[in-house]
Amino acid sequence: MNYYFETYGCQMNSAESAALSLVCRERGWTESDSESADLVLLNTCSVRLTAEKRVLGRIADFCGIKKKNKRKLTIVVAGCMAERLGDTLKEKHPLVDYVMGTSARSLFPQILEAAENGTKAIFDKNEKPVFSFSGAHLEEGKFSAFIPIMHGCNNFCSYCIVPYVRGREISRDPESIAQEIRLVGERGVRSVTLLGQNVNSYDWKKGNVDFSALLKIVSDEAAKSGINWIRFLSANPGNFSIKTIEVLASNNRFCRHMHLPVQHGSSSVLKAMNRGYTAEQFLELVKEIRKAMPDVTLSTDILVGFPGETEEDLDMTLRLMEEVRFMYSYMYHFNPREGTKAFDLPNRIGEEVKKERLSRVIELQQKHTTEILKSRLGSTEIVLIEGISRKNADELITRTEKDEMVAVPGSKSMIGSFAKVTLSSLKGNTFRAKEAFICPGV
Repeated sequence: MNYYFETYGCQMNSAESAALSLVCRERGWTESDSESADLVLLNTCSVRLTAEKRVLGRIADFCGIKKKNKRKLTIVVAGCMAERLGDTLKEKHPLVDYVMGTSARSLFPQILEAAENGTKAIFDKNEKPVFSFSGAHLEEGKFSAFIPIMHGCNNFCSYCIVPYVRGREISRDPESIAQEIRLVGERGVRSVTLLGQNVNSYDWKKGNVDFSALLKIVSDEAAKSGINWIRFLSANPGNFSIKTIEVLASNNRFCRHMHLPVQHGSSSVLKAMNRGYTAEQFLELVKEIRKAMPDVTLSTDILVGFPGETEEDLDMTLRLMEEVRFMYSYMYHFNPREGTKAFDLPNRIGEEVKKERLSRVIELQQKHTTEILKSRLGSTEIVLIEGISRKNADELITRTEKDEMVAVPGSKSMIGSFAKVTLSSLKGNTFRAKEAFICPGV
């Protein structure tokens, strides 16, 4: 039996797809292309309306293939969009076999068994699926791993659908996280990223382990397991404690790059967004982080065109960007999501105005990114060699701890190693280096 997955959205979805893929392989299934698959799974995202529209198009494509070929193709829609829309997806697309929300992964083995037997899995609608963490499951030859540490979100930002499709926050047992660190270390992983919708709100109450305490546990296990770099996604500025900053600053296994989504530079807009902090508090947090780690780089998310946003509000965002100087940003304009509080807010901004404001934010960010990257030319950096370049088979793609991409000549045997490179030139946002020197002790 063959399977084919398409994954949309965040790294948490990628980690969950990897876990479901492992379930397939453990049953003897083989990954294939969409043409020869017996089962197609679309792991969906609901954060952006555009993501849902892409998925709906792909669902229609696969239903068309199933109808045209008249073959037994099992179609599964999973993830946040499945959680949000439920059986209404099947009403619109009756050739979809299963709609599997974020809490229903435990049902997947039954779906596979039914596909193997040519039958239909029947679930008890009165039995609520039990959420379980998927953990990190590695593809062969990968030297980085995503490790989920918590699930869900309690913040209820007014524009965000995540708490409604992922549920309330659940923190994972720190011992199971430590075990997973040991496991991936034994399999040759050199870099791990801790994942959560609101990762720094981690709180294991049974053992009084907060995020800063968990970071200490993770770093201790990483040191024993040969893992050199630790990252985390995605941190809410309102939950970032001084204790966390102190832990990060005291241990160089924590990469000197952080993604810190500010969303906006106007405190009044942040209040309307229900973000839980002001622009002034965000800037103070940045100051504390850079005081403790002067070499840190920051990236962010910026949301433009929120209902009621004024030109003055936008100017505040541009001024905040000038003060912080993010290395890069994920920038987008407001799209109302049905089911969120912001959906019914008055004073919506017109599409053309939103696009024009977004273009100004993008232009400023591109300026900052170019200036920051150019300032780093000539510096010598440690990189993790991740793979072969898709554009040039004689070139390796590597990553610095600051999350910069560096292309360098080299051979396949070097993949998975840390190396020292000098950033000699820049093409787009990718550095070039002339040579990589393997660092055996790193």
